[in-house]
Amino acid sequence: MISLEDALASYAQNLRALPAETVPVTQALNRVLAEAQNSTTDLPRFDQSAMDGYAFRAADIAAAGTAAPVRLPVAVHLPAGTHEHLAALSAHTAARILTGAPMPPGADTMIPQERVTLDGDTLVFTEPFAARKNVRYRGEELKQGAFIAAAGQRVTPGLLASLINAGLHHVRVTRLPRIHVLITGDEIRPVGATLRPGEIHDSNGPMIGAVLQHWGYPPPVVEHVLDDAAVVKTVLERAYAEADLVISAGGASVGDHDFLPATAEALGMRRVFWKVAQKPAKPLFFGVHRNRVHLALPGNPGAVLISLALHVRRALDCLEGLAQPGPAWNHARLAETVERDAQRVRLLRMRLDHAEDGTALLHPLPKQDSHMLSNLASAQVLAWVPLGDGDCAAGTVLRWTALPD
Repeated sequence: MISLEDALASYAQNLRALPAETVPVTQALNRVLAEAQNSTTDLPRFDQSAMDGYAFRAADIAAAGTAAPVRLPVAVHLPAGTHEHLAALSAHTAARILTGAPMPPGADTMIPQERVTLDGDTLVFTEPFAARKNVRYRGEELKQGAFIAAAGQRVTPGLLASLINAGLHHVRVTRLPRIHVLITGDEIRPVGATLRPGEIHDSNGPMIGAVLQHWGYPPPVVEHVLDDAAVVKTVLERAYAEADLVISAGGASVGDHDFLPATAEALGMRRVFWKVAQKPAKPLFFGVHRNRVHLALPGNPGAVLISLALHVRRALDCLEGLAQPGPAWNHARLAETVERDAQRVRLLRMRLDHAEDGTALLHPLPKQDSHMLSNLASAQVLAWVPLGDGDCAAGTVLRWTALPD
């Protein structure tokens, strides 16, 4: 049995990133960059007004005073938009200018409209105004060729906007993994089916699909597999031929109908590990063959969710070449004592809130058994309780990762 730390580390050691492809930048959300990205333009692209107001030469009003006001007639109006032939601003005049509009040649400052005194179409100044105010200068954020993002970085909405703003029309990203989901068990029936004695509805298939789509992946192929060795072999052969990642739920332990680990190995999957020192989801199998991956998860839905949040997240990030594969861990204090396990890390669903002093607190929830899901209405995070004897006392700092919301 492998430790949870070593199990998570093994994904990067055994998986390599899938090939890259070029996509329009508008389709790059949630994808992982395969190449570093640099700006193709100066940002801003031109000197522009930072707000609505009036542009002029600061020197023209340097002598302004209460006793000797300076008047600048408004000679031109400049809204944001196309200005192919922008004329220079004449001395001792001003331009009405809106946010984002290009500064006219000759103007070196801009005064907000709420600070001006107007006499008809003439500005009246009774004091000087400093040069280079309220102007966004060309290239002050980025120069052409400047670094934007690194290879191995996932494209967030903010990064997407930055790439577009930097003039990028296409980007190289890692190809999305093709994912095939297998749900095993003779007792499993689709949602909405009438159940006979001994049967249950499939919650794992919809949950796995929902988590993957929440993470930005297309809806996966989901297939129900009977507890029959020949059927399992046939389905796995086809899944391995079609998918980069096969996620199965059920059939991964040591029962009479748990055919998946042995069949996977018989079909060429190299076992990286089978059984992890974690509770729940101990009988988890990770196999690799030519960068095709099989994660065989236990069938209890609580164990499936925990395996998704930790193991599937890590495997997907490695297949996509993410520089820092997840899950991302944070830290908080236990609000109440919890029991530890002498041999396995406990992975507990908890609620996260904050004390009055801002301290992050973890509140364990009831009904933690691996077949139970009812506490997910309140669970926000998954907390890592280290293995050991005795209890983990209130106030202990634990690491936690967010559950898919």
